[in-house]
Amino acid sequence: MSEAKLEFLEASKTWWNPNKTEFWQDAGVDLVIDRREGYCLYDMDGRRLIDVHLNGGTYNLGHRNPELIEVLNAGAQRFDMGNHHFPALARTALAEALAECTPPGLQYTIYGAGGAEAVELAIKSARHATKRRKIVSIVKAYHGHSGLSVKTGDERFSRTFLSEDLLGEFVQVPFNRLDAMEDALKPGDAAAVIMETIPATYGFPMPQEGYLPEIKRLCERHGALYIADEVQTGLMRTGEMWGISRYGVEPDIMVIGKGITGGMYPISCCVTSPQAGAWLKEDGFAHMSTAGGAELGCIVALKVLEITQRPEVRSMVRYISDYLRSGLDEIQSLYSDFFVGIRQHGVVMGLEFDHPEGAKPVMRRLYENGVWAIFSTLDPRVLQFKPGILMTQSLCEDLLRRVEAAIGLARGDVRGGGGRRGRAG
Repeated sequence: MSEAKLEFLEASKTWWNPNKTEFWQDAGVDLVIDRREGYCLYDMDGRRLIDVHLNGGTYNLGHRNPELIEVLNAGAQRFDMGNHHFPALARTALAEALAECTPPGLQYTIYGAGGAEAVELAIKSARHATKRRKIVSIVKAYHGHSGLSVKTGDERFSRTFLSEDLLGEFVQVPFNRLDAMEDALKPGDAAAVIMETIPATYGFPMPQEGYLPEIKRLCERHGALYIADEVQTGLMRTGEMWGISRYGVEPDIMVIGKGITGGMYPISCCVTSPQAGAWLKEDGFAHMSTAGGAELGCIVALKVLEITQRPEVRSMVRYISDYLRSGLDEIQSLYSDFFVGIRQHGVVMGLEFDHPEGAKPVMRRLYENGVWAIFSTLDPRVLQFKPGILMTQSLCEDLLRRVEAAIGLARGDVRGGGGRRGRAG
């Protein structure tokens, strides 16, 4: 490690976030991101990493996508953030584009600056529409870190700042358990169920056949709204524009974040049905967000939607998904006693390992071998593996070589002795 990096890490601990900085160093990840381009990051010491973390899908179209840079630069010649109180050309254009490409029945777009704010908007909208308070989510869920959104997630994220929910307004049930969901909804006091279409921080466990459609039917039966959190599964990551569409569900509210920014300008969207967004006709000042729907962000987001919906992108996602799955199957056959499963829907992937924290040594070995991926916080047996939707075949080949080598080394770390030599070794 260079002297400059050592000095910078000390400054980070002093002035930014001591615990988080130390955590990554203890995990063997001394990453300080400098230059970035396409699907690659470059450490401040110059080392290249293939990025399959993508900051949760933020860089779905790659880092500093040239088309997004172009529209952002052009937009800045005329626009800035704008004023959230007034109608705006870009804001309305994006809302109209979202109404056209999201599932049927969604009309209004309410803007935030990040996913957690959009989740809060969804919760508040559902509570107003139903005149109920209770919100049902999934055990090991994650929907953001702000006050309302954090209460829908795992206690790991709320215990530092928030007390126990004494009123029972936030209820969690196990994933893929319809009986538990029905028990939670049966009293008829739930405003909404909020679901990540495929839970990301939990390691992308896949919904069982018929699970999500049945939850929607339960919501309709018991008067609750269905909120689809598409922050990590939207924008073609499953091979369709929205992950929820792959399951045949038409939500009442949909939350969009991360990828809609193009990694260039913060923006998030809460898209609602007329019923769920009824407050917008009654008191449009009930929610305000200075940076929500910033006009430059809307301009970038419009371009993100246009790129993502190109026919060739849909085909590319399916090709990348199949190509990487074939390679990962081969790697799994080499280390089947350690690399035990692949969760996949399009380029939404979770790699399972036969060790309670098996994804941590894999993450470290991947980092050493020039790949950045991250373990699942709420299930560290699973590595979040999130390729971009525009990756080239040559980069996929390079990625697979490095993954094979890293998993072999991590297996040796966990099992003892050396792992089989991989193609990148």
